[in-house]
Amino acid sequence: MKFYSNFLLSVVMISLITPIAMAAGTTKRPNIILVMADDQGWGQTGYNGHALLKTPHLDAMAKAGLRMDRFYAAAPVCSPTRASVLTGRSPSRTGVKDHGINLCLQEKTLPQALQAVGYKTALFGKWHLNGVRGHGVPILKDDPNHPGHYGFDEWLSVTNFFDIDPLMSRNGEFEDLKGDSSEVVVAEALKFISKEKDSSKPFLAVIWYGSPHIPFYAFDEDMKDFPALKGARNKHLGELVALDRSVGSLRQGLRDMGIEKDTIVWYCSDNGGLKTDPDSCGDLRGYKTNIYEGGIRVPAIVEWPGQINPAVSSFPASTMDIFPTLVDMLDLPKSSLLEVHDGESINDLLKGKTPERKNPIPFLIKSKAALIDGDYKLVTSNIRTGFELYNLKDDFKEEKDLSKELPERFTKMKSEMEAFIESTKRSAEGADYPEGRVIQKARSEFWKNMDEYKPYFETFAKRPEFKGLAKSLNKTKKQKKQ
Repeated sequence: MKFYSNFLLSVVMISLITPIAMAAGTTKRPNIILVMADDQGWGQTGYNGHALLKTPHLDAMAKAGLRMDRFYAAAPVCSPTRASVLTGRSPSRTGVKDHGINLCLQEKTLPQALQAVGYKTALFGKWHLNGVRGHGVPILKDDPNHPGHYGFDEWLSVTNFFDIDPLMSRNGEFEDLKGDSSEVVVAEALKFISKEKDSSKPFLAVIWYGSPHIPFYAFDEDMKDFPALKGARNKHLGELVALDRSVGSLRQGLRDMGIEKDTIVWYCSDNGGLKTDPDSCGDLRGYKTNIYEGGIRVPAIVEWPGQINPAVSSFPASTMDIFPTLVDMLDLPKSSLLEVHDGESINDLLKGKTPERKNPIPFLIKSKAALIDGDYKLVTSNIRTGFELYNLKDDFKEEKDLSKELPERFTKMKSEMEAFIESTKRSAEGADYPEGRVIQKARSEFWKNMDEYKPYFETFAKRPEFKGLAKSLNKTKKQKKQ
């Protein structure tokens, strides 16, 4: 079958099998919780054999649910991957061609699709889809790209990464919270869930952590298992200890409320791990920002007690598949997604079957590109200098380039990759939208340079996470005068 033979046709095939659409013992659709870590590498779980880090709660979730060992972030950096979760599309189509760029308002999103069928929707944690760069700060009420514009009824969020005792924005109002950032957002999500659990409406809760992203802050108690480590790596792993504990709190909270069998929890990370922890990506090649396996293969688990049987899968899937899978599972209208999208339903995988991908999984961020077709991966760090071909089943470290040994496969996949790149250019210009063009100008700006944030500089400067703010602002002012 030709890959992207007609880019104006959907690549998702809706399963002919009756979807799992209702929560156990009810006529209500299941609740959905999407959880995403910030810079957690594939190797940073106990179940994947990390040398130092223990993750008992993620391990328990992996044992109870579907553990996906070949699950991919749509990009090796965060904003593009987040865009892919909300749209089911390659981020290169959505305006989010790199981190810190706003998601096009003309995109159709998962929260909007769920709102349309009666879901209550909420976001807790990092956003990074409004084009505001720099350390996370509260999102302003009049921000043209705040989460509410994309289908979230409620949001407690910040523009980017955040740490201990975060200053956040609840629907546009600043709120000072205390505790580890991962535990804070899970506690707030559980409050929302407790409020909504007896409603006739199901809920969508999106929990996007700020950990273990730089800068690293961890409580002493969370670093006690790493006495031999000093400095950044100690704190980095300490953040993951707290994150894992918050996963345990989330799972236990659902059980305490008696709704775990009515709730799907889908966990993953937004990109590969950091060099701060040499073991963050296991033995995979590369780290965050890299298009090799270490930069895009991430931990992933889907748990739904009584509906998804415990299993370990090596079937290739990505964050682009989340939205199409839920459309299939919940029997939502096909129009919930834009006609041109790159994710596919893996609902059969959740049912214990082996689905067949209709098309390879594409990746594109600036000059980096890759295409995964079963066991084979076409990849380049620069599309202007040529591609490499690897068999991931035999060579998961991506050490032996097979492009010369398998010329027919190489040529076919290269042609498919080039066709995909051309199609994304048309999408980026707005061809997939009814208007045929992009209406809102893209934004990618540091908040310290934005007039909208100037009234809050004094407040920010008093906080430990912004201790370098005054010096930075003075430098910015001098540059403007010049």
